[in-house]
Amino acid sequence: MVLEGISHISGFNDCYAYNKDELIVNIRTNKTIKKVTLYADDPYINGCSTSAPWDGQPFEMQLKYELKHEYIYSVTVKPKYKRLQYYFRLTDVNNETMVYQESGIVTEEEFKKNLFKEYFKFAWMNEADISVHPKWVENTYWYQIFPDRFSREEAPFEGNLSKWDDLSSFGHNVFYGGNLKGAMNRLEYLHDLGVNGIYFNPLFVSDSNHKYNIDDYLHIDPNFGSNVDLKLLVEKAHSLGIRVMIDAVFNHSGLGFFAWKDVVENKRKSKYYDWFYINDDENFTITHKSTKDSRFYSFAFVDNMPKLNTNNPEVMEYFVNVCKKWIDMWNIDGIRFDVGNEISHAFIKKLHSELKAYRRDIFLLGEIWVNSSQYLQGDEYDSVMNYPYLENLSNFYLDKSKSADDFKYAVNFCYSMYQKQVNENIFNLFDSHDIGRMYTRVNNYDYFIQMLVILSTLPGSPCIYYGTEIAMEGENDPYCRYPMRWDIIEDKSRDETFRQVHSLIRMRIDNHEFLGDDYRFVQTEGRFIVYERNGIRIYLNAEENDRAVSFGKEPEVLFSYKFSDGILKAGGALVVRL
Repeated sequence: MVLEGISHISGFNDCYAYNKDELIVNIRTNKTIKKVTLYADDPYINGCSTSAPWDGQPFEMQLKYELKHEYIYSVTVKPKYKRLQYYFRLTDVNNETMVYQESGIVTEEEFKKNLFKEYFKFAWMNEADISVHPKWVENTYWYQIFPDRFSREEAPFEGNLSKWDDLSSFGHNVFYGGNLKGAMNRLEYLHDLGVNGIYFNPLFVSDSNHKYNIDDYLHIDPNFGSNVDLKLLVEKAHSLGIRVMIDAVFNHSGLGFFAWKDVVENKRKSKYYDWFYINDDENFTITHKSTKDSRFYSFAFVDNMPKLNTNNPEVMEYFVNVCKKWIDMWNIDGIRFDVGNEISHAFIKKLHSELKAYRRDIFLLGEIWVNSSQYLQGDEYDSVMNYPYLENLSNFYLDKSKSADDFKYAVNFCYSMYQKQVNENIFNLFDSHDIGRMYTRVNNYDYFIQMLVILSTLPGSPCIYYGTEIAMEGENDPYCRYPMRWDIIEDKSRDETFRQVHSLIRMRIDNHEFLGDDYRFVQTEGRFIVYERNGIRIYLNAEENDRAVSFGKEPEVLFSYKFSDGILKAGGALVVRL
């Protein structure tokens, strides 16, 4: 038997409680393992003595995910007494069997001979340890708004404004005057589009157009409006059935933040000195220069974003109270945490504990670009921005040598990273303010539509970036932040794209079959992909040739692009209820 690549830990994502009754057990193996049986029971079912007989009941494990070089088998059990002791029996393609216990893999003979069995054990299904998220997130289709670029209602503005359609001097220091009143006046538009969640990039006092260097966390930037404006916007959004999430930048502040200003003035005598990471008392106030010299730590060596010490209890307490004030002032539904993997675990745990006690259904989203399972064990974030999903699935469309099997492996990899309940509300996206727009990236309208079908049908809580509904273009930052093309909306030149996106959003929200994390691949051949979700089947033809599609009986068509008379044309997509 090939033993490499077989692994399991009794905890984390390998063994965890899905709810108070069900325990999910996963094991990774190499591809020579064709069968895995879990033997499990309560550890004390026949007594507490180590000499008490114990065999375990057999549970056949199912192949949950196939990756390029490994399998992941899974089974859900219901421990009657909330405890579970277990081991695995492995069978390979040559019908050889071995036993996997906590100390390693042994032959059947060794296992029987050993007096002390090194069983795996899940000690107790404590409800407080179960990862639970707000259920409303599962059926939320998000729309991300970069405030300065979304919509402008005439209002006073400090500084120079560019004309909405003038891109001649576009850059990081250009302001277009988008504001909260402008966004509020577009809420009916968003309601008509079908989205039921808005994620706003930072709204607070800052001298930049992106507002990620915040000077005052308790006041809306005057160029965006006022605290009252946000209150009115949230109230109106809620009346239209739209949730609102705002951006929290607690990894770093701006240079105008009161604590940093006090440190600049008083240096080590400042009571806020330990709120930051200052390494050179004499030179840390130098500006307009990279912080690679380590005079102080900052975000990405940017000198106007000094890094906050989120290990400091005073910093933790201050920003927890900031969040509570946001909830009180504006009745927001979610908070997205910028640079979510650089703030301390201790701080995130405190945020989770106190904010969930303050408002049970608040949604806590982390911005992390890599596997984030350590932050998703139930006591930190509810979800993260799923950049591995964006990157891996985009690669299928950027590299035509990749096959449908490669697509399957990529999808399975993304969902194998997390617990089942996390996958149910994982924040899926294909573009944002930090990365080039989806349509520009693939430079192919057919692929653009297929990616929107994927976004709308795979497990998770999908999000589109403002303008995606009209296939707005833009390379990486800052060019992915062009002003919203309201002229295109008004001249109706891309109405067909708007209708397609609207149709996909409504399909996703209106059909409960898209909830949960279950999916299965039905066919992967060439670059032709078929997968299914609870009786709804999705077809994607990423080939250069047409494909015939047949059904046992006439299905209900939920979405169709380049499909007619049983033929899915090259580049087409189809979603049907069987």
